Amino acid sequence: MAEGLVHATGADVGSASAPAALRGLQEIALPAPPSWLPQTWGWVVIAALVLALIAWIAWRVWRHHRANRYRREALAELGRIEQALTARGEDGESRAQALVALPALVKRTALAAAPRAQVAALSDAQWLAFLDRTLPGKAFSEGAGRVLPALAYDPRPPSADATQALVTLVRRWIAHHHVRV
Repeated sequence: MAEGLVHATGADVGSASAPAALRGLQEIALPAPPSWLPQTWGWVVIAALVLALIAWIAWRVWRHHRANRYRREALAELGRIEQALTARGEDGESRAQALVALPALVKRTALAAAPRAQVAALSDAQWLAFLDRTLPGKAFSEGAGRVLPALAYDPRPPSADATQALVTLVRRWIAHHHVRV
């Protein structure tokens, strides 16, 4: 098969006229790559609204996190108080100091959450009623929290079970109270 190859144009590739035939061929024109930009302004508007929504949500989350800083700090201090209350081999003096710190912690937390004029002067039954208003139920005036005002002054600490119930109640109050101004 000594015959030359025949190109699509009918010219023999091995012949002298082959380069002239190849010169007449043209490259296939490829379309331009598609643009990454949206085709309509509607998509630009939707993208701007989505970005604005994300920014607003991030701002709200940041404000909520910043507004609840006092809760995180109070819960950390409550953890230290609870460790002092449950530590084995501790003397009665350090346990008594931890019990005295508990009502002070609740008062400071309430002062951080509510206006000073509304909270600072409250004591005894009024103080317990305020705590009950900020957490559903009567756990402070009728439950484990009723010993809270006396802890700062009473040298006789409550039983271990009563103390644990009080610490649990205070933890729940710190984490979930809602002050309505």
